[in-house]
Amino acid sequence: MAACALRRGLLSTVSNYSRKHTHRLLAVADSSSVFDVCGPRLLCRTCGLPDRIQQKRFMSSRNRAEGKILETVGVFEAVKQHGKYETGQLFLHSVFGYRGIVLFPWHARLYDRDITPPMSDSKPEPPGAHGSKEVKGKTHTYYQVLIDTRDCPHISQRSQTEAVTFLANHDDSRALYAIPGLDYVSHEDILPYNSTEQVPIQHELFERFLMFNHTKSPPFTARDTLKAWQEKNHPWLELSDVHRETTENIRVTVIPFYMGMREAQNSHVYWWRYCIRLENMGNEVVQLRERHWRIFSLSGTLETVRGRGVVGREPVLSKEQPAFQYSSHVSLQAPSGHMWGTFRIERTDGSHFDVRIPPFSLESNKDNKAPPAGYA
Repeated sequence: MAACALRRGLLSTVSNYSRKHTHRLLAVADSSSVFDVCGPRLLCRTCGLPDRIQQKRFMSSRNRAEGKILETVGVFEAVKQHGKYETGQLFLHSVFGYRGIVLFPWHARLYDRDITPPMSDSKPEPPGAHGSKEVKGKTHTYYQVLIDTRDCPHISQRSQTEAVTFLANHDDSRALYAIPGLDYVSHEDILPYNSTEQVPIQHELFERFLMFNHTKSPPFTARDTLKAWQEKNHPWLELSDVHRETTENIRVTVIPFYMGMREAQNSHVYWWRYCIRLENMGNEVVQLRERHWRIFSLSGTLETVRGRGVVGREPVLSKEQPAFQYSSHVSLQAPSGHMWGTFRIERTDGSHFDVRIPPFSLESNKDNKAPPAGYA
């Protein structure tokens, strides 16, 4: 992985293209000065960069980790500018670099505070939130995906691989269980590829959910198990709203999920999980130092939460590793509320600035649904 990290860093420097991996890979692939675009582009099994780039620059490098052998895992396909990817589509994550496969799409409403909207179709600010700007929502496609377990150890410092959690089905109102290797991926983060392998992704749910069918494209189709699991767990998996805001080149994206209600000490406790991604859109190296949350409940309470870092970490965001993604949970003794806040970010010279966390709603509108079902 050290060699792969070096490849990514040098590729970023040499290409002089956008930091966004999608653009960088496609732009390099279209540059005849790097390699012939007419032939297939092969992927490194470990880091996912085009094999020809590896061969041209690194195959004889003494920096290559001992015992690491470049192997073909597939051939890149054209990125879809319009339409959606189908169930069974293999891909590389353009930011985190892991291999995955699409299970099914979600159509969410994206509220992007970096875009100045007209007055119609806007989302109002929650009470006490920063600013007074209303935000227009637009439809945006995300995908429920499986992550290849071979890649999980290499991305664990930048992205949690157990981001999807449910409430446990017993009396302990605070007990949670997680589904490992299940993620939500935005359409623009998909780098599609194809493979001749019948089991190209290693995940315990792969063969339970998908089967190989050489007559189809992509050649992996949904089993009845996946369709039943999706239908039963739809309320707990559904991605409906996405919130995004950029402050001084640090973009924060928030996706909230309602998890359900439990009774505790003669009162109702409502639970949500929220997934947050921080992404450095600039060239300056920065580090997240503190978080500051404001949590407003429909019952009228306003709670302030401060602390060091997030989920026990203080991630560094650099040009080589620009993003960090994590999930956390919040509970209220009311069926709805709002959250917003800031992250304190430190520059290399020791100065600080605050990055806004876009305000988002906590809504409980699925209480009449059954609890999550298994997939066995």
